[in-house]
Amino acid sequence: MPTLVICGSPAAGRPGAACALASPDDPAILVADAGLTRGDGVFETVGVHHGRMHDLEPHLERLAQSAAMLDLPAPDLGMFRDAIALAVRTLLDGLDEVPTTALCKVVYTRGPEGASDAQPTGFAYADLYPDVSRERTEGIAVLTLTRGYPHGIGAHAPWLLVGAKTLSYAVNMAALRHVKARGAEEAIFTTTDGYVLEAPRATVLARLGHQVVTPAIDGGLLHGTAQRAAFEALAARGLDCVYRDLRIEELEGADALWLTDSVNLLRPIRELDGRAYPVDVALTAAVNEDILAGG
Repeated sequence: MPTLVICGSPAAGRPGAACALASPDDPAILVADAGLTRGDGVFETVGVHHGRMHDLEPHLERLAQSAAMLDLPAPDLGMFRDAIALAVRTLLDGLDEVPTTALCKVVYTRGPEGASDAQPTGFAYADLYPDVSRERTEGIAVLTLTRGYPHGIGAHAPWLLVGAKTLSYAVNMAALRHVKARGAEEAIFTTTDGYVLEAPRATVLARLGHQVVTPAIDGGLLHGTAQRAAFEALAARGLDCVYRDLRIEELEGADALWLTDSVNLLRPIRELDGRAYPVDVALTAAVNEDILAGG
């Protein structure tokens, strides 16, 4: 049974009711909420593996960064931390056995439109996640898709909110539907001038010889929480881990490719745009074990 926790006053410096459990089946969000009507809000998804939350603090830090980019009031991270913990604990307590994978999505919106005294809305929602062990061992098929803008657009057009994890995910979900209709499982976004960005819900890693490269975050990309943990594990195995601009053509000569995110962890890419890639099952499994052990 999914669990929902409502944050009574989720903005920092605005005292109010604390977070409280609510039924996911009961009305909780006003229909005029800007998160619903405009996608005007931010979110994070915390992975819960074998009953343990992973990278909670980096997720909260990124939530605050995204909120600042949208000029939202600073979120009360203490309240959101409590809400996430309560949602996850309640979910796990209601199960007969500890699930392999669950998640907790935390959402923070501008609140109801048009109300002079409107306060932001905040909640945490925890649920189980399907088993992805096959994808982690066999790999996934991926297509590259243009994002429709050039490299570095975030510096020239900050209103596009490149690098913020907003609720405006219609393009991301449309991309996933597009690739699945063509027999693939994931997408990698690219710029119009030939650079690699990220996947709709994950970060790209490319092994080029002794280096593992992920696109530079100063280009406006999200700094992946699982990617940081994967870099630590890969570096511990003697690989050089690098942030830098990555060209599309570099993917063609890569020795290995992965997508990584907090819920699915590290998944190897077995095929990109119809081209086969080797899947390093042993290295992928070892890195995932390190991520899980690190918390």
